[in-house]
Order: sequence, then structure tokens, then C-alpha cells
Amino acid sequence: MRTLYQKFETLLQNTTTNFKRYLYDNVSWESRMIGIIGARGVGKTTMILQHIKEKLDSKKALYVSADDMYFGENKLIDLAEDFYKNAGEYLFIDEVHKYADWSRELKNIYDSFPTLKIVFTGSSVLDIHKGSADLSRRAIIYKLQGLSFREYLKLFHNHDTEIYSLDQIINNQVKLENIQHPLPLFNEYLQRGYYPFGLEDEINLRLGQIIVQTLESDIPQYANLNVGTSRKLKRLLSIVAESVPFKPNFSKISEMINVSRNSLDDYFSYMEKAGLIGQLRNETSGIRGLGKIDKVYLDNTNIIFNLVGEKSNIGNIRETFFFNQMRVKNEVISSKKADFVINDYTFEVGGKNKPQNQIVKDGKSFIVKDDIEYGYLNVIPLWAFGLNY
Repeated sequence: MRTLYQKFETLLQNTTTNFKRYLYDNVSWESRMIGIIGARGVGKTTMILQHIKEKLDSKKALYVSADDMYFGENKLIDLAEDFYKNAGEYLFIDEVHKYADWSRELKNIYDSFPTLKIVFTGSSVLDIHKGSADLSRRAIIYKLQGLSFREYLKLFHNHDTEIYSLDQIINNQVKLENIQHPLPLFNEYLQRGYYPFGLEDEINLRLGQIIVQTLESDIPQYANLNVGTSRKLKRLLSIVAESVPFKPNFSKISEMINVSRNSLDDYFSYMEKAGLIGQLRNETSGIRGLGKIDKVYLDNTNIIFNLVGEKSNIGNIRETFFFNQMRVKNEVISSKKADFVINDYTFEVGGKNKPQNQIVKDGKSFIVKDDIEYGYLNVIPLWAFGLNY
């Protein structure tokens, strides 16, 4: 256990607090059990270490990673008991999905040590409702997405920019202080700015590894699929990546990768939860969020450039960015006459020469244009939608 404390102290000393993710101040840190889930590489570990460093007495806290060699011979609940008996108050368990039977042990820790506060992080494919170890009544679950364009400006270039609401964005009230020309920064963001590790070299290598690990390990392991399924998941992701954007024909795809229609629905759902794709639904019977899948996008533009590179379709990149950034705070559905609908607003996304003949000038329809610095009337620059969180 001493080794775990030493690793924790080393990580804490090397944690900076000058930049925090959008979710940081929205987490109810004093709750008894908190789960922070999200795709690999979006900054979950850094966020919990920042909280410990800024807000807690480190002598009463312990951070561990569930894939540590310590757990090859020791149980999580035994660690929690020892920590609790030594006046520990805050237990942070990172990468909990890498620990066998994690949900049952978390449930037992929660029930056995009523004054112990527990924070865990894990893959976004985790099923907290599964089986007798249902954590949904015990844990508050937060989902962390990758960097917004606003966060990228702060982390990569130290530009402070406020968060703008959707209404402020469509009314062209967005202002970038000390940035005269946002387009070069925006174009860099599209290629390498969604993940915090984009600051480092070899982003394509690391992102490629994340994609492979998600397909070969995370999804098969936690959806109880056999290893051979990963090949079908890779094929499915390639089909989506090469489309502009992808409008699913489930019968045809089922034949192409030799799976049943029901299995195919599950595969798309797993890849969406894992942060590899985003599924745009239509509105069905007035119940949003339960509609038919209209289009499938790769989750973010960094993945597009990683998988497709210079062959990336610019129209697909633009729509992917809009959908990715806006769905954090808004329910985005497909539009019959344009690209997207949010609340009662309709959005058509295109380049600077995009005409307005596809939308009605009714005060609720907007043209979202790439390659323009500033908006006017119902024309909004695409980059501005990256300032919503």
C-alpha cells in the first residue's frame, strides 16, 4: 500500500491546475459516490487529480489506478477497508473498468463504509445498471467529452474565452479577445485539438492506439463480446469513416460484415458510447432521443483526420464539428429540409459560398459557414459553435 501512496504523491506533484475542463466546476464532489466516464484520452485522470490537489487534504485522500499491479494480488474492497481504518475519507479509483467485477466491489465499498467518499473513472461503455451490482441508485454519473474549441484556445494558446449560449451564438454576440483571425487556430483544432494530448508530439500515433484499444479491448470486454468481434467493429468503423456522411443501410451492412441486424444495432451503440462515432437521430412521435438513426458521423474531426487523412471530405468535417460541439449542451436532431435542428432552430452547414435557398428566412433558420471570420444576419461562422462549453 505504501507503493500506491508513493505513486499517488508523484502524480499529484506533477499535476498542474492552470487549466480545467468544462465539467470540473459542475461536479458535485461531496457526493458519496461519483462516476466520471468518457472516451480514452479526454482528461478524466487529470481532472480528479486537480480536485485532490486544490480542494483536499492529500493525507485523507488516496488515488489508485485499477490496472496497477497491486491489484494482481489484492482486492479493491480490502484496500478500501485498510484506507478507511486509517482515517481515509476520499478514495479515487481511476480506470475502474480494468478491474474484474468492478461494479460489485464498488457497491460493497459503498455499503460497507458509509462515511467514505468514492470517485471512480472509467470507459464510457461502462454499464452501471448491469445485474445485481446496479450502481445507478448509488452513484452520480458524469460524462466528459473532449475539448471544445474554446477549451483548445485556452490549453493550446492561453487565450481566455467565455462560454456562449446558443442564443448568443446565433445572434452573433460572440467575441474573441486578442484573436483577430480565428480561422488558422480553428483549422488546427479540427486536426489535433480535441484531445488534451494533442499538445504532445505523435498525436496520430497515440490516437490510433486509442482507437485500436477501444475496438479490441474496451468494447469486446465490457459488452461481453468475443475477441473476433473487434475485426467486425474495425470494418464497421472503416465504412463510416469512408462515407460522406454515412447514411446507414442496415440490411446491406449486415451482409457486408456478416452479422445480424440486432447485433449491428448493438455495435453502433457500443461505438457511440465509446466515443468513436456519433449517431444523428430524427424526431419520432415527438419523443426526441428515440428517433431513427438518420446519419452516422465519426465522433470528432481529429478521428476523421487520423483515419482518412488528406482524403477527408470537407463537408463531412464541418458537419461532424457542429454535431460534436453542440450535443454537449443541446439535443441535436436531423432536419428534413436542412442539416440539423436544435430546439426550434434549423441549421444548414457549409462553406463561405453556401447559398441560402435551402432555408426559409423566418428568424429561426441559419446558415452556418466555414471559412468566414464573422457572422451577419442569419449567417453564423462555424467556429463560433465551438464556444458553447
